[in-house]
Amino acid sequence: MTAPRPAPAAAPARVPADRRLARAAQTVTSRALGPYQTAIVRIGFALTWLFFLLREFPHRHEMYGPDGPWSFELARRLIADNRAFTVLMWSDGRLWFEVVYGLAVVAAVLLLVGWHTRAVSVVFMVGALSLQNRSVFLGDGGDNVVHLVSIYLTLIRCGQVWSLDARRAARRAAAGGKAAGRAELAGPVLWIVLGGFLVAATWFSPVTGEWWMYVLLWVLWLGQGLWWLVEQYAPGEPRVLLDVLANLAHNATLVVLMAEVCLIYATAGWYKIQGSRWQDGTALFYPLHLNYFTPWPGLSELLASSGIMVMLLSYGTVIVQVAFPFTLFNRKVKNVLLVAMMLEHAGIAVLLGLPAFSMAMIAADAVFLPTVFLVWLGARVSRGRDRLLRRRPAAPELPPQRPAGEAAEGPPRGEAGGESGGGSGGESGGEAAPRTLVG
Repeated sequence: MTAPRPAPAAAPARVPADRRLARAAQTVTSRALGPYQTAIVRIGFALTWLFFLLREFPHRHEMYGPDGPWSFELARRLIADNRAFTVLMWSDGRLWFEVVYGLAVVAAVLLLVGWHTRAVSVVFMVGALSLQNRSVFLGDGGDNVVHLVSIYLTLIRCGQVWSLDARRAARRAAAGGKAAGRAELAGPVLWIVLGGFLVAATWFSPVTGEWWMYVLLWVLWLGQGLWWLVEQYAPGEPRVLLDVLANLAHNATLVVLMAEVCLIYATAGWYKIQGSRWQDGTALFYPLHLNYFTPWPGLSELLASSGIMVMLLSYGTVIVQVAFPFTLFNRKVKNVLLVAMMLEHAGIAVLLGLPAFSMAMIAADAVFLPTVFLVWLGARVSRGRDRLLRRRPAAPELPPQRPAGEAAEGPPRGEAGGESGGGSGGESGGEAAPRTLVG
């Protein structure tokens, strides 16, 4: 006697389109996605710019200052045409240049550690744009990426984790009502000081910069003031509305950043395909024999002496760059190509002597790193720090848990855009929770 066949499993109910749309709208408005990805981008670009500024510190006057071949008068004529923004056009004095360069270094350090990230990201952007637009003929390609991402960082909530802002928010949350009434002086003072610089920048607006740059600066400054007022006097629905607007700006800018990285690799790969040297697999041979790009002549000569290795690296570079944008929906393949691209940039830094360019591109690639890996990496770094300082290790950072009824309806776990369910470790309001004027 044969056993009865099991009943076929019922097909999952199809979710109506309006419900899916509502769920998507709730996702992009209720939280800032990719907290770990944006944090690593913040750290990467702050470290890249800081490394560049410190490396070129002995040559700063010749590169961007009054002793450079690109004189103040030549820069003034060019900026009168392209309307690039730089505060170095306010004065050609050596003291003013030293102040701007020093503030750029300080802003990079503060952004690296995540101190009042919203305000410091604006100072970081002003410093990066001012120095790069002062001498536009200096750069190795990575400066263009720093130029754009410095603007994006002002709109991204990149201090949710791995920042002093997040630690301060966690301490306030742990203290509860006891710390709620404490006013922090640093935020209001920083807001007032930046307001004075903004007034000066607006005064010099006919000299340098397009109108939209000053509109952006004023919107950011007034927005922080409004945020502080709401925190102090209307923490209910007005605060929720500001959170929704901040999350929308964050998520939209995050999508733009991801699209830009894909565009960089797609255009670079397709242009390489059109070159005859890339088609025959000998393109890598020539830069390895240029004196400008051989910091390690022996290593470059050893690599260039193998025709098979040159051909594999040349073809592999083109394949990875062209294929990467098409692999974003396959997590395993995407992660493999992501590792390959980071190794490629590490090789460029060593073989061709372009460390700042490579660091900028690796920092941009980090926006696609999986959350699981970033959480693991953060735990390892914290453990190493505790061992170095001989401190008792803190409790492991765990993603927030969803209610049981919500788990089946939550969005699929993806990368930067969909894996924020991996969360901010209980610090999703890292930049907003502290009651400061500039957080």
